[in-house]
Amino acid sequence: MRRESQRMICHRGTERAEKIDSVHIHFLALCLCVSVALFLSSCGYRVGGTASRLPPGIKVIAVPALVNRTARYRIEQPMTEALVREFLERTKYRIVSTEDSADAVLHGEIVSLESSPAVFDTSPTPNSTTIPNGSTQTARVTTMLVSVQLKVRLEERETKKILYQNDNYLFRDTYELSTDPATFFDEQSPALERIARDFASRLVADVVENF
Repeated sequence: MRRESQRMICHRGTERAEKIDSVHIHFLALCLCVSVALFLSSCGYRVGGTASRLPPGIKVIAVPALVNRTARYRIEQPMTEALVREFLERTKYRIVSTEDSADAVLHGEIVSLESSPAVFDTSPTPNSTTIPNGSTQTARVTTMLVSVQLKVRLEERETKKILYQNDNYLFRDTYELSTDPATFFDEQSPALERIARDFASRLVADVVENF
């Protein structure tokens, strides 16, 4: 009888220890999940899909041509085309060019366009002259930096309520200069097209996605 009592006590002790270990394991797993969730939240990540910031009544968005405040001829065309393409590819909204049939209107302006030298070539050129006891180097610009500043405003057509606004979009890109000055604008155009795509992608994400 004494041996059987000891066996029963040992068996109960083992079961109790197993239950305690199980509780500890579940507790550690819960702590790990909470820690991961807090870490992801602090890093700015979102679990699952994205939600629209726009009111549910917005179905049609008008995207008229952007207003060009710069001296660059027709720069508003690739910017507007990139915006329309991005909205069509990434959202469920119907995009129109006129305001009459739209629920919301996206107004945009190209405020400024600036180009500045970014990289210089200081290697000697065949036309450079050498002075006794000294030398001269001609610095030639080989890479330019182009900066485009824009501002946009999305508002409800009927109430004029502002749904989204940003007056300081700034995008930059570089392009190489050709040795032929006549091809200056041809070299700049691909950089402006890249800026147009970046601007459209950023704006649609800011307006539509919950980041």
